[in-house]
Amino acid sequence: MIEFRNEPLTDFSKEENRKSFQKALNEVQSNLGKEYPIIIGGEAIQTGDQLPSINPSNVDEVIGVVHQADHNLAEKAMQTATSTFETWKNVSPAARARILLRAAAILRRKKHVFSAWMVLEAGKSWPEADADTAEAIDFMEFYARAMMDYSQRQPLVPIDGEENELIYIPLGVGAIIPPWNFPLAILVGMTTAAIVCGNTVCLKPASTTNVIAAKFMEILTEAGLPAGVVNFVPGSGSEIGEYFVKHPLTRFISFTGSHEVGLRINELAAKMAPGQKWIKRVVAEMGGKDSIIVDQHADLDLAAEAIVVSAFGFSGQKCSACSRAIVHEAVYEQVLEKVIARTKKLVVGEAKDVTVDVGPVIDERAYQRILEYIEIGKKEGRLVLGGEKADGNGYFIQPTIFADVHPEARIAQEEIFGPVLAFFSAKNFEHALEIANNTKYGLTGSVFSRDRFNLERARREFYVGNLYFNRKCTGALVGVHPFGGFNLSGTNAKAGGREYLLQFMQAKCISERL
Repeated sequence: MIEFRNEPLTDFSKEENRKSFQKALNEVQSNLGKEYPIIIGGEAIQTGDQLPSINPSNVDEVIGVVHQADHNLAEKAMQTATSTFETWKNVSPAARARILLRAAAILRRKKHVFSAWMVLEAGKSWPEADADTAEAIDFMEFYARAMMDYSQRQPLVPIDGEENELIYIPLGVGAIIPPWNFPLAILVGMTTAAIVCGNTVCLKPASTTNVIAAKFMEILTEAGLPAGVVNFVPGSGSEIGEYFVKHPLTRFISFTGSHEVGLRINELAAKMAPGQKWIKRVVAEMGGKDSIIVDQHADLDLAAEAIVVSAFGFSGQKCSACSRAIVHEAVYEQVLEKVIARTKKLVVGEAKDVTVDVGPVIDERAYQRILEYIEIGKKEGRLVLGGEKADGNGYFIQPTIFADVHPEARIAQEEIFGPVLAFFSAKNFEHALEIANNTKYGLTGSVFSRDRFNLERARREFYVGNLYFNRKCTGALVGVHPFGGFNLSGTNAKAGGREYLLQFMQAKCISERL
């Protein structure tokens, strides 16, 4: 097997790539409005209870209609996954890995088509959608190789008179509850990490991006995944999601989303259900309130560019997005001016337009919540840019910047998950670190500085799971930047790292006297 390499991103400055992507968009647009069934044990099930998926760039456009499950179908999925586990767990790790590699190859051939679905269903710009698809490919390629490594003989200290080995075995049936903001990459990573380890799963996709999840199910089928290994069970999170979390046959829950939901899942999973005979594992990634620190000894242009990209890429709807710029008072006004100037150049509009930098937010609920936070921000800081809705028949919000925000303000502490950036003035580097560490989260952060002493101090004291120096705080690469945070950002499972697979296996030590 060749060494893992990250999937290259598409260069949209090249005309042939733009034409190829536009062709994929046209193909997807010709297939909008179709119905997608629940899939349990390979059986396509239509319930009549349908949820339309809406284009957030154009709310009059229906991407597809997805049938919704009830408790009876959730139970059917759980029983199917349980029975399938008895055979799937005995399939060799090499065979399971080959299915992932096959699925990655299929997705690579259909790369632009899947990215086009995300442009329309999630409102991602062309580059953001392309990166999402590339990351999905990376997850499958990387986890396949990692599973092969774990299937080899593990090193143990030898002892005379005994043969000893340590093997990794799967856990059982898992509930996979992915987010809408990386509707392909994170869904693929969470799902395939579990199944390559020999587990079976019930997949409850995010309701706003059901269609892209249904499309990935088609890839798994084409790749030869046996029926019942992944059961596609769209439905309400509060009903179907909680049903799986509480179920006595659920062995683990893999969740990405808000910390409120993640904490509820953790609480429910900790309660023993009748007939349950294990402690459920919870793997949770629960958001962030991420900061970029700019020291007085920094490349200010580089820092300003990184702040803009990190804050407003995908309209700030990333758990790793920069929502706080903490700038040394000596260069505060300079950096603020540079960030404002760059942000003014961003184009807001329908994501299907290649010239658009900032698309819509995901839905009406998010739209209204972000606008409410902007009104709060107008009372807590100095509005220097944006602060209003943007034009269009979608959920468009102007990139918004507040200056002179107090570190304890609501917009400084609460996850907004939108195109809203707060600026803070720091007296010195120690003060900047104090501000950066003053939230309940600890996911990502960046420091821009030429001062080696300050960088080394940040290495020790900036309390985040993913820390970057002199680069943006978004864009973690599979295998390069294992991803996961501290505190209420989650369980620090480090997705995209080799150790992530250990969340879905248990180690068994076997000794034989010779």
